[in-house]
Amino acid sequence: MRPVLPPNQPGEIIVRGPIIKGFYGNPQATAEVIKDGWLYTGDIGKVDQNGYLFISGRKKDMIIVAGQNIYASDIEDVLYTHPKVAEAAVVGIPDKLRGEAVRAIIRLKDGAIATEREIKQFCRERLADFKVPKQVIFMTSLPKTVAGKIRKEALKQMHIPERAH
Repeated sequence: MRPVLPPNQPGEIIVRGPIIKGFYGNPQATAEVIKDGWLYTGDIGKVDQNGYLFISGRKKDMIIVAGQNIYASDIEDVLYTHPKVAEAAVVGIPDKLRGEAVRAIIRLKDGAIATEREIKQFCRERLADFKVPKQVIFMTSLPKTVAGKIRKEALKQMHIPERAH
């Protein structure tokens, strides 16, 4: 049996049962997600004191800032409460001093105007300091997949000159 975390402690969701046997023709990918009969989903979640599972994001969306694990969805949830924000995505970007830093990419609602300082202050009032975005980038549209999901990998790889944010 795998260790079970205490209530409300986030961790990777792993499951066992008749789910999948593996990836067709890709034993390396299979070995990365199936270990000792357990499927490592790549999803991050927590179980509350009543046994309900809450999925909070993807493991690959985790940002590690100076040893602190940050779930992008925690910051995105705050950004979506800002009255001027239509869409938001949060990614980790390389940082020489801290390993990674938080980048927030935002599409404002039609006609709305906001500044980087305003967004950072909004986050500072609602998040721990290490979760406040180092960069806030405003875009008129965010890159999406054909299914409509924001393409975070494309946002990570964007080159933003240091003074442009």
